[in-house]
Amino acid sequence: MSEIWFNTPNIEVVNRQMDNTACSNLGIKITEIGDDYVVGTMPVDERTLQPMGLVHGGSNVLLAETLGSMAANLCLDTSKEAAVGQEINANHLRGVRAGTVTGVARIVHKGRTSQVWEIRMVDDQDRLSCISRLTMAVIAVRK
Repeated sequence: MSEIWFNTPNIEVVNRQMDNTACSNLGIKITEIGDDYVVGTMPVDERTLQPMGLVHGGSNVLLAETLGSMAANLCLDTSKEAAVGQEINANHLRGVRAGTVTGVARIVHKGRTSQVWEIRMVDDQDRLSCISRLTMAVIAVRK
């Protein structure tokens, strides 16, 4: 087990948690969980494009927050605490018109009350299309 995950992550369980959410509606899938990162994909299709035929900035942000949020919560004992989004930003660097966007979330800071994740998104040619930073607040679970 890695040093950052609370338990050994299970990709099937993580993907099931996205059923019937904005994530599943956009076709987002977690494809890999490494020792200190989470990888996911989002198709470039009518669900994720803006009217000019490029991936919508909001779609990129949804992918980034999904990957960072999933990763952040994998670091916690979710019976006691949860990570919730506090702030996100994104720089859209290259338009993507077709294929798949792949994002990789890596931890920048893992504190007791907050986490910061960097999410880098690339197109099918591995060209950087968007970079995002996500701050997560770690809160107690209400019982």
